[in-house]
Amino acid sequence: MWRTVRVPASSANLGPGFDALGLALGVYLTCRFRRAAKLSITACGRDADQISTHSDNLIWQTALTVARDHRLELPPIELEIHNDIPIGKGMGSSAAALTTGVVIADELLGLGWKKPRILDAAAKLEGHPDNVAPCTLGSIVASAIDSGGVTRAVRLDLPQRFGLAVVVPDFDLPTVKARAVLPSGYSRADAVFNVQRAALLIAALATGATWAFPAALEDRFHQPYRAALVPGLDEILKLRAPGLLGCALSGAGPSILVFFERGYECVCDLVRQIFRLHGHESETLFADIPECGFTVE
Repeated sequence: MWRTVRVPASSANLGPGFDALGLALGVYLTCRFRRAAKLSITACGRDADQISTHSDNLIWQTALTVARDHRLELPPIELEIHNDIPIGKGMGSSAAALTTGVVIADELLGLGWKKPRILDAAAKLEGHPDNVAPCTLGSIVASAIDSGGVTRAVRLDLPQRFGLAVVVPDFDLPTVKARAVLPSGYSRADAVFNVQRAALLIAALATGATWAFPAALEDRFHQPYRAALVPGLDEILKLRAPGLLGCALSGAGPSILVFFERGYECVCDLVRQIFRLHGHESETLFADIPECGFTVE
């Protein structure tokens, strides 16, 4: 019998919330799967040419890892992948694949895991929970791995007056490259700066306090170091306009997350103009924030 798992894209960091904050985006990785005599994988949709259809496929390898960790044998499957998430653009494509793999293992092995357990397994595989948490729980999520190694996550909903979009440029930025430019440590002043903004951002998102922006999106942990990898990023982060709450690098980039007051969707064109001035075209994805994370049917 075919089962279908649908996992949303995600945007992590949200400016100051490095490796701690993320939100789900209504752009999906959808996979149909069933037991089979031998492994068969097909892929279609956006960037399908970048998705392996062999045994090294990330979804399949993740499912195998879960089975191996529990000393169980995973049966071969027929896997049909339909992807709408841009790959290599900072929208959590790998986190969606990891989450899908954990869900498939849970279904095929009869583990009976609830979402918190699936999140915990996915976070351990990913190494940090900021992307897999919204993939699993939906909405906006603050997450952390506690001293015992267990993922803790709390979700909240975006205020109705806020809108958001992702501006996706025509170039990729591998996460490995984006992480390589980060320093090994930070000054106390920069740490305090980011803690203040992350706290302010969560409070603003919880209450709808528009006046807290764009200060709430300021960051000294990752965006200043990644600016050299994303042409125009410095200018984009300094954008100010009526209705524009602020911009942030989506995950490791190069896509830009744009927060705005509803009715001011046109501010996204300002970001596209800056990319164009630096020789790059881009597209705007107006994605809703799904409230429930992944689904299985």
